[in-house]
Amino acid sequence: MTTPASPTSGVQLLEVAPDHAGQRIDNFLLARLKGVPKTLIYRILRKGEVRVNKGRIKPEYKLQAGDIVRVPPLRLPERDEPVPLALGLLERLEAAIVYEDKALIVLNKPTGIAVHGGSGLNYGVIEAFRQLRPDAKDIELVHRLDRDTSGLLMIAKKRSMLRHLHEALRGDGVDKRYMALVRGSWPTAKKKVSAPLLKSNLRSGERMVEVNPEGKEALTVFRVLRRFGEFATLVEASPITGRTHQIRVHAQYAGHSIAGDPKYGDDDFSHEVRDLGGKRLFLHAYALKITLPEGQVLEVEAPVDEMWVRTLERLGA
Repeated sequence: MTTPASPTSGVQLLEVAPDHAGQRIDNFLLARLKGVPKTLIYRILRKGEVRVNKGRIKPEYKLQAGDIVRVPPLRLPERDEPVPLALGLLERLEAAIVYEDKALIVLNKPTGIAVHGGSGLNYGVIEAFRQLRPDAKDIELVHRLDRDTSGLLMIAKKRSMLRHLHEALRGDGVDKRYMALVRGSWPTAKKKVSAPLLKSNLRSGERMVEVNPEGKEALTVFRVLRRFGEFATLVEASPITGRTHQIRVHAQYAGHSIAGDPKYGDDDFSHEVRDLGGKRLFLHAYALKITLPEGQVLEVEAPVDEMWVRTLERLGA
């Protein structure tokens, strides 16, 4: 049994009935804790504050009949408090966190979400996290991902972490790896693309980047991961420098543009991939290795979304 939620609820002990056996703990709590924001439920699960039979569990834990679920005290919004803007976005981003400590958040950013407001957008990832983490007064993006690129994005909650990671990014203290689906058969021998990149703004305000000897030095290391005949190749891309649109432009320059790229892609190739269900830019930041201020090494990976998985399955069929 449980009582209706109040603005500040105490510890709740919920017994799992037989008809809820096999249900994931996160879905169980979403159904039972009416009025509690999803963001708060995922946060207490991720922090290990929810216990089952006095033990810690993961959000994907499947309940058994008779389990006793301990829910910690919850601070709920007052009825007259304003509803946060873009609640659905906040919930998606909260659920997409792959690592968090007192100074750093690492997020598996979904495709189609900008990292910050601007260009007609009221807000992006950083504005959302200023709502999600109001106590983190110095929260800032460590780096950026294009709106249509998915994957690992670092957000610093403290100025000291931001300074540390900016210095690491200027040196060799951050190892970022991307996956990209590119046109044609990428040659195994082609391991590097070194070509200077120059940014320019069109009259519309849109930013474009081109290979130009007057541009800044740029180097990307590529490795073949999987081939789909002569039609496409899944590659790993490691940007040694951090220029705007670097991987996208270097792939195009090599003659193997990325699927779904509206700026630097091949329309016919993108349309064929789209016909297979791939309605996105196929560029994903999947692996990150960084040295934290105390010297320990953090390594995280982020899975691709279902659309990516299904499209590659159809390509390989």
